[in-house]
Amino acid sequence: MDRMTGDERRAQILDIASDEFSRAGLYGTSAETIARRAGISQPYVFRLFGTKKGLFIAVVEGSFDKIVEAFEEAGAGLTGVDALVSIGERYRKLVRDRTFLLIQLHGFAACEDDEVRSTVQRGFGRMWNTVQQLSGADDVTVKRFLSLGMMLNDMAAMDLWNLEEPWAKACVASLPVESWSS
Repeated sequence: MDRMTGDERRAQILDIASDEFSRAGLYGTSAETIARRAGISQPYVFRLFGTKKGLFIAVVEGSFDKIVEAFEEAGAGLTGVDALVSIGERYRKLVRDRTFLLIQLHGFAACEDDEVRSTVQRGFGRMWNTVQQLSGADDVTVKRFLSLGMMLNDMAAMDLWNLEEPWAKACVASLPVESWSS
């Protein structure tokens, strides 16, 4: 068996931690479980991330990195409503990844902790700035756009795409983002 580099090990731990934190959040997840799944000792996890909360914060930061990267890719070369529509479609795909979605929700849920709250605030600010820079949209439009994203989180958490109820079908129907142009 080949030894992993430090970067490979770190990536492995982050993947495992994402899976575990997505199920039980910051307080319900054990660092021992993450270490055991990675085939390493718990002290090694702490050596890399400091604390379990430090590991959780790294996972949450990674989820915001994923959003910003996806937004930048989706909005490349576009402006205005075209950028918003493309970014929105990409986000819709992201939230269909259950692990990603639940990490986002657990990040918001753990905001009673000052360090987690600060991390989530920075991540949300990065999303805001990325949407605004790519689209050129004003503050009101960006707020409406990100509000829709938060609604998409809730819809995905409830798996409304697979619920055969008239209200659920209406909720997941395409939204007229094109009408948002200022």
